[in-house]
Amino acid sequence: MSSEFVQLLIFGLLAGGANILGGLVLFPSRLHVFYKKTLRYLLALGAGFMLSVTFFELLPKTIEIWAKNSEHFSEQLYIPMALLIAGYLITQFAEHTIAPHFHLGEEVHAGEMISTSSAYTGVAGLLIHTFFDGVSIAAAAHIDIRVGLLVFLAVMLHKFPEGFTVGSMVLAAGKGVRQVIIATSLTGFMTFAGVILFYLVGANLGFTVAYALPLAAGVTLYVAASDLIPEVNHHGGKSPLVSISVIAGVALFFGTQSLLHQILGHGH
Repeated sequence: MSSEFVQLLIFGLLAGGANILGGLVLFPSRLHVFYKKTLRYLLALGAGFMLSVTFFELLPKTIEIWAKNSEHFSEQLYIPMALLIAGYLITQFAEHTIAPHFHLGEEVHAGEMISTSSAYTGVAGLLIHTFFDGVSIAAAAHIDIRVGLLVFLAVMLHKFPEGFTVGSMVLAAGKGVRQVIIATSLTGFMTFAGVILFYLVGANLGFTVAYALPLAAGVTLYVAASDLIPEVNHHGGKSPLVSISVIAGVALFFGTQSLLHQILGHGH
């Protein structure tokens, strides 16, 4: 068993486990209240970090790979860019066509419930998204352990809110803790499956990192810019702390990147 595979196993298990913990937060009342108060700041921090990972790691690495592998790079640049927009649109379709009730945050409102079919449709939409979370981690780690770790951290920052969303949708449909655990476990498993399937199957099918990375970048860009930022703007109101948290997420990225450069060097 290679060290890369062990690393990916750990990343996949931790990311999937965070989904489950995010759903379980709904049940201990004191923890739930505290988490609701800090959710907006966690979303803002994650948004800044994910945007930075997309623009300073995933996109530059994508362009670098295609420049090395193509004699007519300028003519073929449309291929990775098409994959980028495809990843963005796949996520849009999954979250707002398959899962029209989706948003990152709590779905339980006073006097309001959603149907069981709406809740499970929302979960189904998230399964597609979480699968590509795993693909993002594996594709990035395939290039460079440092980039893989940065993408893993970016994914982890929205895993708790994701599990919280899944759990609250299930509760809003009138279900209990058992159904919440099942739904969040399935969501977490899809992240793990994305990691493992890309590592074991992707290359054999010709779905190399050159194609997976821009697709994953589009998914990451959508989560950051179209999921997290609107939620931050919606819940943050006029509080400057929310905008500061987005900037703090960017600063956290550069701090983490600098630290990883010092510890691991400049990668492969």
